[in-house]
Amino acid sequence: MKLKSNIDKLGTLGLFVTALFSPCCFPLFAFGASALGLGSFELFGGWTIWIFSIMVLVSIGGLIISFRKHRSWYPLFIAIPSAIFMAYAILINSNNHLIYVGMLGMLIATAVNYYRNKLDHNCETCITYEGKTVELKSTLTCPNCKHKKVEIMPTDACQFFYECEKCKMVLKPLEGDCCVYCSYGSVKCPPIQSGENCC
Repeated sequence: MKLKSNIDKLGTLGLFVTALFSPCCFPLFAFGASALGLGSFELFGGWTIWIFSIMVLVSIGGLIISFRKHRSWYPLFIAIPSAIFMAYAILINSNNHLIYVGMLGMLIATAVNYYRNKLDHNCETCITYEGKTVELKSTLTCPNCKHKKVEIMPTDACQFFYECEKCKMVLKPLEGDCCVYCSYGSVKCPPIQSGENCC
């Protein structure tokens, strides 16, 4: 799991951990802290609101990074108003109910973002080929020496020959296959993945 694709989750988790370990500032979470045997233990002291605010910014930063990948506005449409509610409650109104609403909004935004990432497969080596998402990364395994090598498949032509870098054997497609990726790769070539005939 990459840190870059999980920053929003870390930020949102940080919000709730900060609230849980600061029952004086977040009375709704006092019950959870008491259940953990913390009573009125204040982990962050006078830094609670600052740490809480940083976690909000981390979460929104993670959502922006994810947006650049999946181009779905929904998580940001939920998170930004939630952050505004929390900022208003902390800086102007001192209303804990707005903070809780904002925290719930951040949790929902993170869940929606997780769903959007899963929907878009969060794949760095995938492209749209003939209207379908296909994986370009395939691990070729030499049938002679069992050496494995990760390669990026071409999309403009089928690869009929491939020389193993270890034993120097030249691989050719097996009968019925169109290319070396269909015969020896962990992932079939883009035309086959998209449901078309090969080259």
